[in-house]
Amino acid sequence: MGILLRVLLLIALIIIIYSFWRYWNNSRRKLEAAHHKKQFYLLDDHRNVRKNLLATHKGVMFEGEKYVGTTEKAFEVVTISLWVIESEHLRGFQREDFTFLEREILSLYPEAAIEWNSPVKEFMQQLEAKQPEKQ
Repeated sequence: MGILLRVLLLIALIIIIYSFWRYWNNSRRKLEAAHHKKQFYLLDDHRNVRKNLLATHKGVMFEGEKYVGTTEKAFEVVTISLWVIESEHLRGFQREDFTFLEREILSLYPEAAIEWNSPVKEFMQQLEAKQPEKQ
C-alpha cells in the first residue's frame, strides 16, 4: 500500500511539473507578458499561413493577415495586412516604431509587402506627404 501511494505521488508530481512547464513555454502567455511589459514580441506560425500573426511593441498589440501568392521561386507570403487591435494605445508612437515592426516582419517574410490599415495607414500617408517638403 505504501509503495502504491509513493508511485501515485510521484506521478502527480510529474504531472504538476509538466503542466507548469507547458504553461511557462506557452507562446501566447509570452505575448501577453511582453504586451504588459511594453516589450516587443512576435507570435507567428510560419508553417500555417491561415493563422494570423500577432505582435506587440511598446504596449500596442498588432494583428496581421498573411496572403500567399507566387514569386519567381515558389509560393510565398506576398502581402501582410497589419492593423492595430486597440488604436487608443497608439499615443506616442512614431514612424520609427512602425518601421521597426516592418523590419522584424520582413526578416521572416522577405518577399512580403506590408500594408497598414487605418489609422496607421493615414498616419504614414501624412508623413510621406510632409517628407518631400523637407527636402
